[in-house]
Amino acid sequence: MNIYFAASIRGGRENSNIYIKIIKHLESFSSVLTEHIGHKELKSDGELLLSDKSIYKRDLLWLKSADCVIAEVTSPSLGVGYEIGIAEKLNLPILCLYNKSLKKNISAMLLGNNKVICKSYRSMEMAKKEIDSFINFFF
Repeated sequence: MNIYFAASIRGGRENSNIYIKIIKHLESFSSVLTEHIGHKELKSDGELLLSDKSIYKRDLLWLKSADCVIAEVTSPSLGVGYEIGIAEKLNLPILCLYNKSLKKNISAMLLGNNKVICKSYRSMEMAKKEIDSFINFFF
């Protein structure tokens, strides 16, 4: 199984410590195509060694080879929203996680979409349980 993990890069890296923990948990199930999102060196300017076009092509290939998408959507990101839209068109199972304790508004385009499973969490243990439930249901 290949998991595409989506989370904010250029939209802000304030939750990158959470991304690292989620990726580590996902790796206990399978390959995470986008494990670089958890790298501490990755800042909000993005991947400076690759062109935008190269990143787009690579990420699109990864999405097409993924079995599901799991996104951390607490920090709004145009790119993550775009990836979720592509995943929906590819009929991939999609789980969006958001940290309810940070009291951020999550897009109605996600919360209102019955093709996207949105789950809130207040702790990493809660996030892991939601991930486990999602993976066990679909795989």
